[in-house]
Amino acid sequence: MLINPDAVPTMTFDWGSIKWFVTPDAVAGAGATFGEVIVNPGMGHARHDHPDAEELLYVISGEARQMVADGEEFIIREGEAVHIPAGVFHSTYNTTWRPLRLIVTYTPGGAERALTEAPGFRVHPAGDIPTWRRS
Repeated sequence: MLINPDAVPTMTFDWGSIKWFVTPDAVAGAGATFGEVIVNPGMGHARHDHPDAEELLYVISGEARQMVADGEEFIIREGEAVHIPAGVFHSTYNTTWRPLRLIVTYTPGGAERALTEAPGFRVHPAGDIPTWRRS
């Protein structure tokens, strides 16, 4: 099944955006979630966990501070991956002037549903291009 990014909705938040290409809700028979996350320069998401799903991050481009399991923060860069076990708290902060682009998976899928309750959540229909304003 081919999935065109222009054919799926975009979630936006104060810190960036997400396009979920595969989710159990959108793709019949899917057991995992797969998407692209963009974290805007100088932004990040609050410490949180996914009680029932592990998460895998792969850095397409950019650099950020990553925290996993309340351990010491470390830098993630292009080409690196981070595994976050189910129920482990974590956060990601882009401390650079460039957008951070990540591929993100949840196994099993479904953890993305909680994002609809996140501060600043908005969903844009497929084909819409979200914009951000400078402060």
